[in-house]
Amino acid sequence: MKCLLVLLLAWASATAPTALAATRIKEVAAVAGVRSNPLTGYGLVVGLDGTGDQTTQAPFTNQSLQAMLQQFGITLPPGVNPSPRNVAAVIVTAQLPAFAQPGQALDVTISSIGNSKSLRGGTLVATPLRGADGQVYALAQGNLIVGGAGASAGGSKVQVNHLAVGRIPGGASVERSVPTPLHQAGPLQLDLNASDYATARAVAQAINTAKGPGTAAALDGRVIRVNAPTEPEARVAFLADIENLSFDTAVPPARIVINARTGSVVMNQAVTIGACAVAHGNLSVTINSTPQVSQPAPFSGGQTTVTDKVDITIKQEPGPLIQLPAATKLAEVVKALSALGATPADLLAILQAMKAAGALQAEIEVI
Repeated sequence: MKCLLVLLLAWASATAPTALAATRIKEVAAVAGVRSNPLTGYGLVVGLDGTGDQTTQAPFTNQSLQAMLQQFGITLPPGVNPSPRNVAAVIVTAQLPAFAQPGQALDVTISSIGNSKSLRGGTLVATPLRGADGQVYALAQGNLIVGGAGASAGGSKVQVNHLAVGRIPGGASVERSVPTPLHQAGPLQLDLNASDYATARAVAQAINTAKGPGTAAALDGRVIRVNAPTEPEARVAFLADIENLSFDTAVPPARIVINARTGSVVMNQAVTIGACAVAHGNLSVTINSTPQVSQPAPFSGGQTTVTDKVDITIKQEPGPLIQLPAATKLAEVVKALSALGATPADLLAILQAMKAAGALQAEIEVI
């Protein structure tokens, strides 16, 4: 099998220049401190069609229901434990974007934490969403949208997509804003998404070319200090100008990303290999177990026993020794590796062995 996920990249690299296409600053950097904040809350989803939590196995759902009823002035008699099947305990999550103001709507995700079979058709009761500091920043409530369906009867079950997670578009309202350091006095700081000295220098040069020498300075491979106006309106206009400035990015470091679970292999255009020889063969072990019944003679007093007859077969296919020439382009690397006839799963071991032998000039990252 010669199917590699990197073949699509090989076509693009055949005509790729030594530097990547021009990109904008907003695509590789962001203002320090201007970011979103995760919000989390615990709540109840009601109105389910008998697919809620089984309270005997999820007692926290029953406790939460009683606590909610007490807030409405309803106190259950001692020893009475309601066991509704239309209530589910959930965790509500959302992202509070930068500059969000009270009254703005947020999308929320609702995930079951009990044994609910489905959240389809449920309604989230008002749930406060808290930040990392424990303060309430939003309030969520609304009808869930679940992108799936399922049915079960008589021990048979049919399900499409996932039923334990739903979303409420615009289901949360911001109650408190988070201050940002954008309008604080002093220079601004741009943080690159990935540490790279060449990119940091190129961003600083692009800003200095557009706004004058000394406006920006690269402090290291990720941080760029920018002298911006102090007035809020002028500072916003300044950032609007520099974030759209274009610059030429350098070729990224040679890297191969391997997904060991799916067998996916992706490499960028900077990957090169040196001349080497590789032998690759397949080893398969087959084990067959056949039950055999041993029946004693009549009136012998023996017992019938079942034994297993096991046959083990080992098969090793020959692996020819293939010489791979030195390659400097991604298309040539893919062509050389495809000559081995290896599957993506086999390619994982081959690339690691080539790296250990010093024939692969790239960093291997396993995800």
